[in-house]
Amino acid sequence: MARFRLERPRWGDVALALACVVVMHVEMPLNPKADPSLLGSVAVVVASLPVLLRRQAPVVAYALSFVAMYGVIATVSVYNTMPAPVVLCAYSVAERHGLRAALVTGACSLPLVLAILQVFSPHDILSWGTARNLALVPLPLALGVAAHARRGYTTMLVERAEAAEHSREAEALRRVDEERLRIARDVHDVVAHAMVTINVQAGVGAHLLDRDPAQAYDTLRSIKQVSGDALTDLRAMLGLLREDATGDAPAPPVQRLADLGDLRDSLAAAGVDVAFDIDPGARALPAAVDATCFRIVQEALTNTLRHAGSTSARVRVSRAEDRVVVEVLDDGGVASPPLSGSGSGHGLRGMRERVTALGGTLEAGPRPDGGWRVAAWLPVGSEPSRPVRDDAGVPAP
Repeated sequence: MARFRLERPRWGDVALALACVVVMHVEMPLNPKADPSLLGSVAVVVASLPVLLRRQAPVVAYALSFVAMYGVIATVSVYNTMPAPVVLCAYSVAERHGLRAALVTGACSLPLVLAILQVFSPHDILSWGTARNLALVPLPLALGVAAHARRGYTTMLVERAEAAEHSREAEALRRVDEERLRIARDVHDVVAHAMVTINVQAGVGAHLLDRDPAQAYDTLRSIKQVSGDALTDLRAMLGLLREDATGDAPAPPVQRLADLGDLRDSLAAAGVDVAFDIDPGARALPAAVDATCFRIVQEALTNTLRHAGSTSARVRVSRAEDRVVVEVLDDGGVASPPLSGSGSGHGLRGMRERVTALGGTLEAGPRPDGGWRVAAWLPVGSEPSRPVRDDAGVPAP
């Protein structure tokens, strides 16, 4: 069972209690009916002491002030300022506990006040003086209820502001996580494709170095081209993590279906023969869909190179009404030993995350007659479309 702990009163409450003592002592010589005495002064001080408890225990303070008021009436007959401690404690009850407590306090206090007035007041029960004294009961209670409601409203506003701030922080963290994931996917796609291509071409170059130096030289030039392109893309993407002196970040690299020609050339140098079938209706897609289509094709063909080695693959991109379909098929093959069993599965997961972010679906798995198939269905929203460049190098169907 919790025990009540008496705390040190606030300076404001001490000042109010002293003010009650002072005003009642000031009234004593001014009121001809008052009878100043030491006992009366003690009663005034005792009647003012409950004000010190009005914040810690307002109901207890109100009851004590009501009881102590009888001592003031019986000893010194100070009528005008005598209700001051009771009024302050009544306000604290309503301000702390609200409307219901105020109604209960008023219902219990009015009969007692009427009884006090009937015994001690010189006014008739139906006089203006009685009405004025009775008004001291609902007035502080009403002010306390108003203060309680205002405090509750202010608390609600503060809670809403804190919730909004937490929501903004959560949204900011979510956006940061999404951006971090997007950059991680882009870096993975660029690095994985470049490293796998370089690995295969390096093996081919080493094999041809003695037998066909010219072909080996072409392979080294292809490695240089692939690595240079990868470094350029990485430099641009990592530049997003830094802001220059003006506070502007460089624009990220955006590769689209228009860049499939360059991808085909790098894969051909590594031994993968890729045939493209691009629907004319898919040559004008929203930027996000266009970039996602390129990344799906790039990652699927990189996996083909990693797991199937030198083989052939087909890429079909078609558009049907409000969606675009990307399908990558390879005929299977035998991977070279350095690439056997490589990969951590992040590529497929990255493709699925990209497709899911746009509201599409992805299928990936082995084909019944051998090889591998990756297929994605992407909705085409209302985002403005950009036509594919004519110099992309991707053959029209």
